[in-house]
Amino acid sequence: MDPFSAVSEELAEIHGEISDIFRALSNGFQKLEKVKDSNRQSRQLEELTEKMRECKRLIKEFDRKAKDLESRNDPDTNKMLNEKKQSMIKELNSYVALKKQYASNLENKRIDLFDGGTEGYGEDNVLLASTMTNQQLVDSGNQMMDETDQAIERKIISVSPCLWLTVQDTVNVGTETAAALKAQTEQMSWVVNVLDSIHFSIKKASQLVKELGRQVATDKCIMALLFLIVVRVIAIIIVKLVNPNNKDIKDIPGLAPPAMTRKLLWSAS
Repeated sequence: MDPFSAVSEELAEIHGEISDIFRALSNGFQKLEKVKDSNRQSRQLEELTEKMRECKRLIKEFDRKAKDLESRNDPDTNKMLNEKKQSMIKELNSYVALKKQYASNLENKRIDLFDGGTEGYGEDNVLLASTMTNQQLVDSGNQMMDETDQAIERKIISVSPCLWLTVQDTVNVGTETAAALKAQTEQMSWVVNVLDSIHFSIKKASQLVKELGRQVATDKCIMALLFLIVVRVIAIIIVKLVNPNNKDIKDIPGLAPPAMTRKLLWSAS
């Protein structure tokens, strides 16, 4: 059972991944000693380098998790975690130094090869290039660029064993930052589109409110006129009922007093 399981399941999982990588690095360097071909050695060194990058990332993650748990752990546990971190860093640095040694040996082999082939082979090399096809020339150029990149990496390693890891981390951070900025730009574009839609909706709503206001004002005027007419009619009816002989008020159809009955001529006579 992993001793880190009692502290944190995450720490135990990270420690297990680091241990697996260390075993893979140990087996990889043992196999590398048996490889004689320089190109195969270069490819295997690149694979081992990638594993070391992943191991460094996991060690950083282990340290971050351990610091998050410092307040909950007792001093002995924190001391044990710190010692384990230092031990893993030391083991990783040993593999980095071993990788540097193999890279230096490969570089020396290439230098010896070029030095041995410089004298007496210049014209043959020119003739060989002149007889190569376009595809062969392209492949040769790509191989030379790959070798140049590897030489640059070896120079970085020669300056500091861990500098190449820092450079790679910087490149990874730059890539992640660019992706985050792109996502934020797309999100801002979406927000701008939403704001434009909201602005258009508010403008449309304002126009509808104005039209409704005008309609309400018109309806109020009509109702006021109708109210005045009704009031006037009621007033005339009241006045007529109170004073039917008032000549100043015209008769309202249907409310006028009955007309005088006409007498026939024969009855009058």
